[in-house]
Parts: sequence; C-alpha cells; structure tokens
Amino acid sequence: MDPRTPVLVGAGQHTLRDSTAATSPRELMRLAAEAALADAGAPALRERLHSVGVADSFSWGTADPAALLAVELGLSPAETVYTHTSGTSPVELLADAASRIRRGELDATLLAGGEAVKALLAGRYGGGPKQPEGTAPTRMLGVDREPLHPAEAAAQLRLPLGFYPLFENAIRAAAGRDLPAHVDRLGRLWARFADVARHNPHAAVTDPPGARDIVTVGPHNRMAALPYRKLLTANIFVDQAAALLLCSAATAESAGIPRENWVFVHATAGADDHWFVSERPRLDRSPAIAAATSAALRHAGLGIGDIGHLDLYSCFPSAVQVAATELGLSDADLADPARPPTVTGGLTFAGGPGSNYVTHALATLVGRLRGTRGEYGLATAVGWFLTKHAAVVLAADPPTEPYAHHQVSAEVAALPRRAVVTGATGPATVETYTVLHDRSGEPERGIVLATLPDGAWTAASSEHPETIAGLLDRDPLGAKIELGTDAGFSIGTSPS
Repeated sequence: MDPRTPVLVGAGQHTLRDSTAATSPRELMRLAAEAALADAGAPALRERLHSVGVADSFSWGTADPAALLAVELGLSPAETVYTHTSGTSPVELLADAASRIRRGELDATLLAGGEAVKALLAGRYGGGPKQPEGTAPTRMLGVDREPLHPAEAAAQLRLPLGFYPLFENAIRAAAGRDLPAHVDRLGRLWARFADVARHNPHAAVTDPPGARDIVTVGPHNRMAALPYRKLLTANIFVDQAAALLLCSAATAESAGIPRENWVFVHATAGADDHWFVSERPRLDRSPAIAAATSAALRHAGLGIGDIGHLDLYSCFPSAVQVAATELGLSDADLADPARPPTVTGGLTFAGGPGSNYVTHALATLVGRLRGTRGEYGLATAVGWFLTKHAAVVLAADPPTEPYAHHQVSAEVAALPRRAVVTGATGPATVETYTVLHDRSGEPERGIVLATLPDGAWTAASSEHPETIAGLLDRDPLGAKIELGTDAGFSIGTSPS
C-alpha cells in the first residue's frame, strides 16, 4: 500500500441532552476529540497531530477556534485551519487534509466542529477565553460570497427557510402532484429519518415522531414555511460536536493502530450550482450534485448500487429529493429498509449543528464500515441554498486508485442560466412559491419566483392578507399574478 494513502483512524461524537448543564462549543469539541483519540487507541498518534481543523461554528464567535481546541487537548500543531460558513465545511476540511497527506505534506490531523446553540439560547453557555484582536488561523477554507441576487434580496428572500420551500414546490410541480399528496409523501420520507435517529445513541431527539405527527400542524409542530412544518426543517437548537482523526497509512501503522480500525477515504468531490437560485433553469434538479457524486463514485469505480451506507444531506426534504433524483434513486429506493437515506437520522432528528453536521455523518460511517469487506459509504453535503455541494466515498477496503479530490464546478458553470430581472412590474406566472409563517404559526409573507412574458425570472413578496390568502386557498402553481413596485405582487388584488 502507498504509505501516503489517507485513512480515518478515529471518530468521536458528543451530544449533551442535559438541559441544565453549562457548555460551549470548545468543551463539546474537546469531548468529541477525546472520544476520537480514544477510539483510535494509539496514544502515540497525539504527538503526530501537526494540524487541527475546525468547521465554522455559529455559536463560537472566535477567529481561530482550532488554536483554543488544541490548547484544551494539549496539542502543539504547526497549523490551524478554519472554514467559512457552509454545510460542505467538513468535506472541505477532509479533502484539504487528505490531499496534503497524499502529497506527503502532512502526517496526521484532527478535524472537528461543534455547536452549543441550545445552551446559548437557554442562558447556560459556558463561554471561553477571548483571543487577541488580529488572531487568525493559519489557513481559511471555502468561500465567503454574497449568496443573494438583488432581485431575491428585494423580495426579502434571505434565509434557507424561504428558499428550500421554493425548491419543494418546484419538485411538486414537476411531479404534477397536489399539495395534500405531496405533504403525505414528505411525512413518509421524514419518518424514515426518524426511524434511524431512534437507534442513534448520539441523536438529539431520542423519541422522534412518526409520519402522521411529522406533518400534522399543532402547538409543537407549527407551520414554518408552506409546505414545511417545523418537523420538516433542520434543528440547529442542539449542543453537539464531532471529531475525526485522519492520517497517512504509514503513520497509522507506525502508531500501532490496528488495521481493522482503518477506513479509507477513496474520493471526495465538490461542485457549485449557479450561485443565485433565481438563475437556475430548474429548481427540482441540481447539475452540481450530479457532477460531484458522479466524480466521486467514478473515481472509486462504483455505481450508486454499490453503496450500502448512504447519508444524503437533509437540511430540508427538498435537498434529499433533489439528491436522490440526481443519484437515480427512486421512492422505492428511499424506502428500502436495507439502505435508509441516512446513517444518523438527519438534521431534524439527529441534529443540525450548523456547518458541522457532515462530520457526524462521517463519524457514523466510520463506525459502520470498520471491519467490513466490499461495503462502501457515500455522504453528501450542501451549502447555502442548494448552492454548494460535496460528496465523500469511504470504505474499509483500500482504494484501487490513489485518493483524489475532484472540483467539477466548471462543467456546471458552463450550463445555461436564466436571466433575472430586478424591479419587474406587470404580468407574470408563478413558477414556485411559499408562505412564511411567524413563530406562532400565523402566515406573514407570501413569496414567489415568477416567469415574465419574455422568459426571464423575478422574485416578489407580499404581506397583503388577500394575496397571502390567494396562495393558501388554492394551488397557485402556474397562476397569473401582477407584479407591482418594490418587488410586490398580487393575485386578484392591487399589487402590494
């Protein structure tokens, strides 16, 4: 075996469920990292950890968290690495470290991430030391770019909870499915995730609901953004962390890590869809998911039928369905009890700790794959609004081709894109829509993406009660609307 082959040798997770205990991302990451080190079972490896990487932490407002984590663990790394905000951050950290190990630039690294959002909001945040002004990690990974088109911003379309229901209703439109039938389908899909979470010792929700309760609107499951109820959305209100130990095969061998504990990183890949949602010709598809997953599987010499352990990024059901379509997975495949679409239970039930969810998925896959032969795992990752995508293929069997990372955004960027108009007025046709609800479950704003007579797209929103009622009381897909000033619109009333 090539001594520079990257291999995962330790994985740790920690979920705090005690609603009275103080904690912080630093403490949670320390516990996860100690669990990963214990899992590797090789004290000598600690001295070889010359790099510490951390995924962006929403609840830890510090410039170089890897440096503070290293101090907690008694490490003296030559470098620290941090990422920009993105659900793809764990794959970016893994791909960067694996590539450097492959080139002989690094022997071993600790990769971690964690959130204490629940503790922060409950007033039991443990805090941590302040870093001096000007502190920075050795390296930053990822991109930090404005995610909104001006037309989207003008329509107050800013958050994932606004965008992902637009994808969902586009999926429904493409399928020709009415809203009640589609909601029933979402309940059954999300119940598959709940079933997996029920058996995950690290899941944030220990007693998840069934399909009917997932889609039944009530005091504990308010409507969030049509058609999403709260139980169909990611759950960032968790105290969770996960960590991975990655090293070269030569380092693993010299540290005395048993061969049966090794899990190889066969390939990673990444791609971006057209950056602005409103520029994408179809919202029920993702050329970037297709490109990234195809590149990773092709490098490993596999097809989707060879993957026995699957984790599709599950911030919202639309993300899962789009990925399934691009991977060639049918509804029957998603319902297959032998291969659920998640190994953790997903971001609603296992937990959605900001940018770090995929570290939990990878840690779980390490445990699933260890000691197996002929079994493979695939995890996908998503950033922003189905914008950034990544994929990882793992196996206990060594790779037949040397590890490589494939960045395939260029082939997606060459595809056609829609023209988008800011400040459009006059007639238009609804392509997809949602109605945002407030925290009491009351509707507060309708949002549409609409086609203009010349084929260009625009975005519009309205808080007018009659317009919102027009979106709720009938199926507005394909309906004619009137665009007004200030990115407003109406259905049968004056634009507002």
